[in-house]
Amino acid sequence: MMTHICYTTSMANVKIAYAKAHLPELLARVAQGERIVISRYNTPMAELVPAPKAENVQRKFGTGKGKAMLIDPRALDPMTDDEAEAFLQGRY
Repeated sequence: MMTHICYTTSMANVKIAYAKAHLPELLARVAQGERIVISRYNTPMAELVPAPKAENVQRKFGTGKGKAMLIDPRALDPMTDDEAEAFLQGRY
């Protein structure tokens, strides 16, 4: 015995002028799972659909070790008084 499951998706059809005037409202409806077709002269031009769910990838600590390098070895040294004064005056 086979059981068929039919999912019904709600789909609205709006005109371009309405979509331009009510885009935040349409995006809120799409975020709830609704699909919206935007039409020009009763011809479908675009479809707003919910974005696929992003995966939450657990990052592993330490995977970037050794992959970054400083080009200037003095980059993290503290500024001298002359360099600090030049920086504050906009000359650095």
